[in-house]
Amino acid sequence: MIGNWKKWLGEYCPFLLVTMLLVCGWEWVVRRGMIPAFILPSPSAIWMSLIENRELLLEDHLPATLKEVLLGFGLSLGGGLLLGVGMHFSRPLEKVLYPFLVISQTIPLIAISPIFIMWFGYSIWSKVAVTILIAIFPIVVSTYDGLKAGGIEYRELLLTMGANRWIIFKKIQLPMALPSILSGLKMSVVYCVVGATIGEWLGASVGLGYFSRRMSGNLKADAVFAAIFLLSLLGIVLFLIISFIEKMLLKNQIRN
Repeated sequence: MIGNWKKWLGEYCPFLLVTMLLVCGWEWVVRRGMIPAFILPSPSAIWMSLIENRELLLEDHLPATLKEVLLGFGLSLGGGLLLGVGMHFSRPLEKVLYPFLVISQTIPLIAISPIFIMWFGYSIWSKVAVTILIAIFPIVVSTYDGLKAGGIEYRELLLTMGANRWIIFKKIQLPMALPSILSGLKMSVVYCVVGATIGEWLGASVGLGYFSRRMSGNLKADAVFAAIFLLSLLGIVLFLIISFIEKMLLKNQIRN
């Protein structure tokens, strides 16, 4: 355990040092009055705002945003894997769906979010819809590309041995596509935080995006940055969870 911590500190020590220098420099610049505090509050002011609003942020707004993110990610995961596998097995389906997937990523979320609000109202599903729109694309593409590129030589070998397409998919293509799929999941879970925040910003009564919009209207920059800090922390934690799952799955795959 101690060895793992030493290894982790050795790998990320430069990042931690640079982060500390940036925070200290940020604090110094604001305290010296080089940048007005109402434009860029100091890290200490952001921390104090986080402490002052901790009950509101941690008990009301953070759980609401987390629920939207998890719902959006879960639905994106299920739908994205199904679409990616379906496109892999069906060439006509791939020809039909791939252009629509690309088109979906060219639509500005600011423009489409009010439409989701018209359809679903101010319920959680309008935010989940925005989240799915932005988060499903990397899962579908990483799944499809991983399955398409994985194990061409092994696939041809199994075909000569009489294996059917399902056996090839199960034994060769899926295991070899796993790193690509998990990379897509790491991107998607971060996008979920972005999508939920945008949905809350444009139409919600609770959530970190809603809180930051309300505080922005009241010109409370420190509270806005406190919400941003929690959103960033949420994205990092979810990313690390997927990374941990990735390491466990790939380690088990190597053992097997």
